[in-house]
Amino acid sequence: MAIIEAKNLVKEYKTIIKDKGILGYIKHLFKPKYEKFTAVDGINFEINEGELVGYIGENGAGKSTTIKMLTGILTPTSGEVIVNGLVPYKSRIENNKNIGAVFGQKTQLWWDLPVIESFRLIKKMYKIPEGEYRKNLKKFTELLDLEDLLEKQVKNLSLGQKMRCEIAATFLHNPKIVYLDEPTIGLDVLVKENIRRFIKNINKEKNTTVILTTHDVKDIEEVCDRIILIDKGKIIFDGEKQKFKDNYGKNIKAELIVKDKVGNMAEKINSENFTITEESNELIKLKFSHEKTTIMNVMEEISKYCKVLDIHMQESELEDILKEIYKKG
Repeated sequence: MAIIEAKNLVKEYKTIIKDKGILGYIKHLFKPKYEKFTAVDGINFEINEGELVGYIGENGAGKSTTIKMLTGILTPTSGEVIVNGLVPYKSRIENNKNIGAVFGQKTQLWWDLPVIESFRLIKKMYKIPEGEYRKNLKKFTELLDLEDLLEKQVKNLSLGQKMRCEIAATFLHNPKIVYLDEPTIGLDVLVKENIRRFIKNINKEKNTTVILTTHDVKDIEEVCDRIILIDKGKIIFDGEKQKFKDNYGKNIKAELIVKDKVGNMAEKINSENFTITEESNELIKLKFSHEKTTIMNVMEEISKYCKVLDIHMQESELEDILKEIYKKG
């Protein structure tokens, strides 16, 4: 059953057009001109309860604008959005009771208070029953390693420590839906691993729906089951992560261990079926599309100029696929 529905969702902004200087300012006062910019352009999707969805795209693609409409911060220009049976911008208070959100480095914790006092304030705001609060606090403290942080003032925490506390605060009231906008930006590897493990654990235990926007492809790779790829306000892919790889990951990487290599292979071989990306006397790295050729055909061509001792092949990773998509526009 869909817990989030977006139907022909559009968000437009007006930007001022004016000439430079004082004359341009005066002309704008009497005859203002505007240009429309469409940040989200008629998108449609449904997200079921308990899904882990990666909502991804380049900067300016429309990700954050979509999330802000789902949370009720922004009102759509047209179209419809329904979250857990509510229209977010019409029922902001009721909607906010059922959601949690982390927006980059914007904090929901009180800067001068110890972390535990912020948690207690959140408990009162959301009217979390005492037993539920204590159970969640104990569990989150263990999973996110918060024991030594609870009595510290938020302003004295490192970035990684603060983000772990932010994540705990977001899930404290058992929200049905959580929006995470760049939750691991700027964090070290161990903290990222901790947060990813926590998200998967809570999703499995409480069936929490998570929408994750990030530029860290490892977040998507390790956490999400489904990918929605948005570009210039339009959805260009919506489906399972593996299906995304199957559709777009047509290139295979290969490393060939060789000997008796004759000259520069990249100069000798001019093939449309594969590309040599790196080479030395003992190693040749290349990539090819399995739709155009096979590894046997590649080796047959390479073997004209050297002896192939061994070969290692690897399918395109998610990061490589996205780089290729963004590069091609």
